[in-house]
Amino acid sequence: MTKPSTVHDTFVINRTFAFKREFVYAAWTSAEAKAQWFVGPSGWEEQLRELDFRVGGRERLKGRRPNGATSLFDARYYEIVPNERIVYVYEMHTNDTRASISLVTIEFKERKEGTGLIITEQGVFLDGHDDARAREHGTQVLIDQLEQALRRRS
Repeated sequence: MTKPSTVHDTFVINRTFAFKREFVYAAWTSAEAKAQWFVGPSGWEEQLRELDFRVGGRERLKGRRPNGATSLFDARYYEIVPNERIVYVYEMHTNDTRASISLVTIEFKERKEGTGLIITEQGVFLDGHDDARAREHGTQVLIDQLEQALRRRS
């Protein structure tokens, strides 16, 4: 067993997409759209996907990695301003262990080039099970997958 510990950290990701803001925002709003990009790494198998996209709604995504470990993303939505902002809090679990709890703000900014996406994550990483750099890397991978999905849909 690891020694109980907490590490607080924040990261911000800024990306610009060559797509209209409404198009980028829509990729976050339904389970079908999100399933095109919000997935685990190669070899990951989805076990559960639920999305109730509304203030007070919940999102859960569970999957199994090739090594047999499971991951669970369990979120609650607190603020939704269509095409402007999404705010949610989520827990990340590996197997039955809570690795972190994070507050996430996603902003959609109209830009001449298309849409600016700003993701700010403020997390508490528990007992050494995860850290902000690994989470930031994983989020960057998801945003790369988002961009690929947007290109396929356009």
